[in-house]
Amino acid sequence: MLHPLTFETIFKDKIWGGQKIKTVLGKDFAPLPNCGETWEISGVSGNISVVAEGPLKGKSLQELLEHYKDELVGKHVYERFGNEFPLLVKFIDANDDLSIQVHPNDELAKKRHNSFGKTEMWYILAADEGATLNSGFNREVTKDEYVKAVADNTLMDILNIEPVSAGDVFFLPAGRVHYIGKGILLAEIQQTSDITYRIYDFDRTDDKGQKRELHTELAVDAIDYTHYDQYKTPYDSQPNQSVNAVTSDYFVTNVLKFDQEVMHDYTHLDSFVILVCVDGSLTVETGDGYRIPLKTGQCALLPASTTQVTLLPNGNMTVLESYVP
Repeated sequence: MLHPLTFETIFKDKIWGGQKIKTVLGKDFAPLPNCGETWEISGVSGNISVVAEGPLKGKSLQELLEHYKDELVGKHVYERFGNEFPLLVKFIDANDDLSIQVHPNDELAKKRHNSFGKTEMWYILAADEGATLNSGFNREVTKDEYVKAVADNTLMDILNIEPVSAGDVFFLPAGRVHYIGKGILLAEIQQTSDITYRIYDFDRTDDKGQKRELHTELAVDAIDYTHYDQYKTPYDSQPNQSVNAVTSDYFVTNVLKFDQEVMHDYTHLDSFVILVCVDGSLTVETGDGYRIPLKTGQCALLPASTTQVTLLPNGNMTVLESYVP
């Protein structure tokens, strides 16, 4: 019988990475000098997650998927994605601004890279005073205007900049220009893809004095140039209720803020469920008494065959609950 699973963290040092993965989330990334990203649940080739504990400890997510199939991910998910796990969960610590970038949609990513596109969402765990990020444009922009702004180094003038604080949510469909600003720690839920077109990297250099590669020409046809009235994702946070924040073709994410025991019934879902603890701590208990403790910065994968869990909070806790619709 499959039980809820936790996985070994995959640590990534980045030119813009910091120390909050250790100081805030309590994850030791030694011997790396910094940690910009952790990959918590990943089916990306070369970065496949491995079970951290329990009877399946040491098994890879790929092995589990190939063996358990729809018992792990759900019948319709397995029919849609086969032996490719469809979601990637990360924590990101921006000690400096990330590059201005965009991700292609499924059609373009399939054509160019034989990959899924990358639609994603961010949940802000912590933000330094004055921290901002970019999502989209601050006005309607044509392709020609964008190309000129990149060439003239005036791209920042047309970007929509948002101040952020803990608890904010941003949904970023493929094609939306974006960057995470300095001083932000966030959780990211995204399609399984590692395709990024870097547009501008603030002229920074690495320890060898080299600038990172840009993909300005590839980005032009990947960008959605539409201006939207709202870029921050509104959701009505309610205590002791599951509140929907994001619904897309690729994932649904609800925000759960609890200070009392709650039972969740997933009988109606034909999907796995990922729980990401973004504040506080809790214990996840299945109907047969199997328990997994989670604290801030930890995730659990509930197999599709797990139809009921009880969440037992230690005081106040906030969890992101994601699945494939």
